[in-house]
Amino acid sequence: MGNTIRAFVAFIPADRCQNYVARDLREMPLDRMVDLSGSQLRRFPAHVCSFQELVKLYLSDNRLNSLPPELGQLQNLQILALDFNNFKALPQVVCTLKQLCILYLGNNKLCDLPRELSLLQNLRTLWVEANYLTKLPEVVCELSLLKTLHAGSNALRLLPGQLQRLRELRTIWLSGNLLTDFPPVLLHMPFLEVIDVDRNSIRSFPSLAHLSSLKLVIYDHNPCRNAPKVAKGVRRVGRWAEETPEPDPRKARRYALAREESQEAQLPVLPPPLLPTSS
Repeated sequence: MGNTIRAFVAFIPADRCQNYVARDLREMPLDRMVDLSGSQLRRFPAHVCSFQELVKLYLSDNRLNSLPPELGQLQNLQILALDFNNFKALPQVVCTLKQLCILYLGNNKLCDLPRELSLLQNLRTLWVEANYLTKLPEVVCELSLLKTLHAGSNALRLLPGQLQRLRELRTIWLSGNLLTDFPPVLLHMPFLEVIDVDRNSIRSFPSLAHLSSLKLVIYDHNPCRNAPKVAKGVRRVGRWAEETPEPDPRKARRYALAREESQEAQLPVLPPPLLPTSS
């Protein structure tokens, strides 16, 4: 049903989208899913809140900046997608949906998350990438069942020490932030399986060999002087990734020299200076 709505809405002028969607959604979908992604919505069609058995609600890629209190009637909701909208703050009503397992909040204008988010104790996956976060909200550390955290493309410079409370966390994505050091708290989380710190400003990596559950570490596009040491069988993606377990310093120097030579080769060749002629 959701795909059908999106296909038709693409041909409807923006000022008529809201009325069209409202007319189309008169009955509870059999699959208990409503997908209104890309529907140019400026306000949420409140009558959807009468579908109290709804499990999945996709509102991605609209123009929403608020949600009605009636959304709290959807107490069976497990997946809520609010990414690619205009939210500057997370609507409080979202924090009343206690069966939520997956919450997509990426590509909005969020600077923080409310304390009430801690009420979502069934949350397993949280996406907050591409917002305006300068620090990871400490309330995230209270989501005890969280398994996947996407917090890339923000302005994070460090992570709170309380993050190690999340003993169910297996995957953390931190690419495209402002980290200058590898977050120390991650060294105390041996249950992590995937760590992504791509596209930061980390210059040196500590050993990660003691992280017994680690399967993949992505550290590419950092001005690092070394690759992180890892246990056997762990995949690394980044400079010197093929070296096991540490890059040979001589090879590192040759790599840097070859890079400098390639850059010099791209410079324009200037003609030799003219020698003065004797008169």
